[in-house]
Amino acid sequence: MVLYLSAPRKVQQSDILHDEEVVMEAEYSVTLTQFINKMNLKNHTPEINTDKILITDPDINRPALQLAGFFEHFDSSRVQICGNVEHAYLADMHSKEENIKIFDQLFSFPIPCLVFCRDIIPYDFIIEEGKKHGIPILTSAATTSSFVHESVRWLHEELAPRISIHAVLVDVFGEGVLIMGDSGIGKSEAALELIKRGHRLVADDVVEIKQISDDTLIGQSPEMIRNFIELRGIGIIDVKTMFGVECVKLSQQIDLVIKLEEWNKDAKYDRMGLTDQYTEFLGTKVVSHAIPIRPGRNLAIIVESAAVNHRQKKMGYNAAQAFYKRITENLK
Repeated sequence: MVLYLSAPRKVQQSDILHDEEVVMEAEYSVTLTQFINKMNLKNHTPEINTDKILITDPDINRPALQLAGFFEHFDSSRVQICGNVEHAYLADMHSKEENIKIFDQLFSFPIPCLVFCRDIIPYDFIIEEGKKHGIPILTSAATTSSFVHESVRWLHEELAPRISIHAVLVDVFGEGVLIMGDSGIGKSEAALELIKRGHRLVADDVVEIKQISDDTLIGQSPEMIRNFIELRGIGIIDVKTMFGVECVKLSQQIDLVIKLEEWNKDAKYDRMGLTDQYTEFLGTKVVSHAIPIRPGRNLAIIVESAAVNHRQKKMGYNAAQAFYKRITENLK
């Protein structure tokens, strides 16, 4: 598996991967304009170009100590959020001159923006200091806690580490199954049969994987090839148009990896399943099965069975262990 570093971009026709290559971004960011539109914020400093301001830190900061003049260990790369507490503190604890001095110092750091929640109207001197330093001053109608929660959730998803791999991702009985294997081994054909059996396609050929938490991977398709499947000898199929909107899905958590490989009579394949095997993406391990391919094997049924068996294990029942226990008890 080969690693490449690249900036985020749309997949072009020439970018469609036909080997098990991985494309990884080096750094992720969203523009402040995207953040404003997503969070439905009002901009009190429209003179500042928010398209050029990038947010790279998914966490937020409430500048409590900073308003008191303490700037050591200040997380200046984060979005700064003020609520009733900070607003009341400014009104009661300092004179206007002292407040101007504090905000002059606060805005000397390259913070992405300052957001006031609960429709709090920023003081005029804060807006003027924002214009002076090029720091956008924004307001939200949401409560502070709900705004913080939604901001952190969205930013963690948008700024999550990610890779793109050559694979197929399908939703099988609610389980996200990532089908991997060499080009031409039958991944797309297996996905098509699963779709005909009532399951949903997430991505074919290229799967973008985001790590939104330490143990959660989300897969989706690049926008350019979303809902399409390539079948050798036939060409491109539009799954959404041919089978209906209920047969496609925008994103799916990855729960299981199926690796398709050519049958090798000399290889030893797992016939019990007592020990789980794993494939690692972005430091997160996902349960993995290697499936040997021979003529006549119904891949769709095999994938369905693997998905159901995996769900049973998550619910506390392990068929392999139950079988092993039955055998050992009969040998006593």
